Amino acid sequence: MGSKMVRIAAPAALNEAQDYGSAFSRGVKVPCTPGDLILLSGTASIDEHGVTVHVGDFRLQVRRMLHNVTLLLDAAGARWHDVIRTTFYLRDIDRDYAVFNEERTTFYQELGLEPLPASTAIEARLCRPDLLIEMELMAMVRS
Repeated sequence: MGSKMVRIAAPAALNEAQDYGSAFSRGVKVPCTPGDLILLSGTASIDEHGVTVHVGDFRLQVRRMLHNVTLLLDAAGARWHDVIRTTFYLRDIDRDYAVFNEERTTFYQELGLEPLPASTAIEARLCRPDLLIEMELMAMVRS
């Protein structure tokens, strides 16, 4: 009974959370009718060794985060047009929201996303003090 979840990974871009002692998957694919539900965990500006990249540069952290998410979607057989919900966590929403929204809007326009995914942005303390933004998402890939 039930669906078998499959772990999603993009080791060329970012390491597995278990590599540094954390207990979560980067993402999972859940087979369901009529396709697959994709759930990505909080993803940030980290590299294939689990090191934070672009420390102190919010704009570049946003770009690396979106790059990492794109590679995770690719690994799951999905693309940004399949994304139905996003949640963004900003360390300092007052300081960084305008830049975040500019980067997100440009990225979505370049992809030609329509309709746009449902989305929420929240100010939060992130798991590392050098991370300025993190995101999670949900996508549905139709068979």
